Amino acid sequence: SQQGCDPFAQTQRSKLQHRRARINQQINKEMRMRAGAENLFRATSNHKVKETVALELSYVNSNLQLLKEELEELNSSMDVYQNDSESISVPMIPLGLKETKELDLLVPLKDFISEHYGEEGVLFEKEIKELMELRQAMRTPSRNEAGLELLMEYYNQLYFLDSRFFPPTRTLGVFFHWYDSLTGVPSHQRALAFEKGSVLFNLGALHTQIGARQDRASLPGLNQAIDAFQKAAGAFNYLKENFSNAPSLDMSAASLTMLVRLMVAQVQECVFEKMTLLLAQNDFLACLQLAQEAARVEDVYSLVHQTMSQPHVKDYVPFSWTTMVHVKSEHFKALSHYFAAIALCDCPAPSDAELLEQEKAFLQFHVTMPEGPSLRVLLQDPEERRKLGKAHLKKAIMKHEEAMRIHGLCKILRKMDILQEVLSFAHKRSLSKYSEIDHEEDFFETGEAPDIHPKTHQKPEIKSPNFSQVKVTDLFHRLGPLSVFSAKNKWYPARRVHLMRGENGFGFTLRGDSPVLIAGVIPGGCAAEAGLKEGDYIISVNGKDCKWSKHAEVVQLLKSTGKEGVDIGVITLQGSECPKAVDRKAAVMSSGSGMLKSNKENSRKSLMNSKSASTLLVWSKKSKRSKKSTYSGVPFTAVGDNEAMY
Repeated sequence: SQQGCDPFAQTQRSKLQHRRARINQQINKEMRMRAGAENLFRATSNHKVKETVALELSYVNSNLQLLKEELEELNSSMDVYQNDSESISVPMIPLGLKETKELDLLVPLKDFISEHYGEEGVLFEKEIKELMELRQAMRTPSRNEAGLELLMEYYNQLYFLDSRFFPPTRTLGVFFHWYDSLTGVPSHQRALAFEKGSVLFNLGALHTQIGARQDRASLPGLNQAIDAFQKAAGAFNYLKENFSNAPSLDMSAASLTMLVRLMVAQVQECVFEKMTLLLAQNDFLACLQLAQEAARVEDVYSLVHQTMSQPHVKDYVPFSWTTMVHVKSEHFKALSHYFAAIALCDCPAPSDAELLEQEKAFLQFHVTMPEGPSLRVLLQDPEERRKLGKAHLKKAIMKHEEAMRIHGLCKILRKMDILQEVLSFAHKRSLSKYSEIDHEEDFFETGEAPDIHPKTHQKPEIKSPNFSQVKVTDLFHRLGPLSVFSAKNKWYPARRVHLMRGENGFGFTLRGDSPVLIAGVIPGGCAAEAGLKEGDYIISVNGKDCKWSKHAEVVQLLKSTGKEGVDIGVITLQGSECPKAVDRKAAVMSSGSGMLKSNKENSRKSLMNSKSASTLLVWSKKSKRSKKSTYSGVPFTAVGDNEAMY
């Protein structure tokens, strides 16, 4: 079975997760104290008590603030998640995984199995323990493909858990506890959707960690980072579109929108880095392209910065993230002007053959036309090129300085040498280029360079999770086919019937398989005498379990019986007893085989109060069995295609 990585391996990252877990526990304790104090504050009318409680509340709140800041410092430990390559890459923002409490499902599931399925709960302890081990392992997934598969495997297993143990009308009574990934605030719910959503969140978070640790100095590393951030965006987007009313802030629609945009921006930044590796930087068109790519990165980061500054988001997004995103938008704006200057000053003037193509590219390059001569003249006159290039560099230097100023405002980022190095390197590069093209005898006033039109050659994709890539088998397969043996169906206790074969056979028609259905009973025949009814499912023959048996297997078992007859175990779904031709349709509906998806969701919604109504809208996976059990009202002489008379 799959394992999580060893949570006690004292690597930098597991120390980080341990500190995170410890802070989460402290936050939990302070939250309980705060809730207690708030209740007392509301309940008491004694002025003196009120004052004391108010004092305690402010103390608890400032403690919480400190704990959250400590957690924020941890969330900003981006360097622990970065790679160890020699070359400098700008740090990316990874997310920490949501922590969860251990969950003991042994008793609730055993009880449900004996009560609902009428089986010995104790016989399913192995399966329940396996499920709990899988949950335990997915709390600490390794940061690679195996870790992603582990989360997917558990997520897919939850689909079966939902169908087997979560009826639309009641809950299992267990609470799923998860901590907010950014603030550490605990939340809990009885709805399985909260568990599914949290696992999906961690899938996205793990992708961000894998993306952040790639060596982006090489093409393969960049492509892997792009893939990881696109998949992270896909996981957060899927979560936003399919789950609603999450009890924790990190999974609110506003927060997920922000995370999707952040991931898209990180992809766009990797695309820019990829272009710097692929393009020759002494080629005019290539430099224009780099300038436009940089402008595109600036564009997406300013959108992320706006999103992070919105009222519902800015209070809990780490300040270091907001600052970093702001720094990057200024930094890439500076780079776009720098590459514009390089195109103008370092690349040779066009030959007559190149002029048309360069003029065409330059026409769409600026947001507004630069002042001065026509483009054709500008491109062919080195002095005019130098003039405009100088204006671009002046703007670049202003933006580099702005990026460094904002960076200096955040004490957490100030400790990040890598970012500091990247910013100051870019700044020095622009300064030296400026002094190189600046002539002492320049009498012209350097004009205002227009901004560069953002454009990218590789648009980021939001890649939705592909759940089918990890195949899982239902752990509780032994309970029988889900089409019948599910949480939403109810059936009467199993009956054992002794059946003798008459001269005309047993006197019933059978249809379908897994489980085989008694489609019709001939009046006065052996089956009717023995008490078998139309609509019964055969679950055993002579003590052999037949829930999963194919049609032919059951027929074989029946045919091989001698004079002594055969013992058949059957169950009847509630609501499907002997339907008359008239209410056949109603019977199909109530038998659960045709139950509508939306009904399940609606009944579940009304059941969960609004606080815990985090319902997954529609499960994408359908039950394997597509043969619906309809009841034939045909006279017994006319046997349908897939029915046979015995």
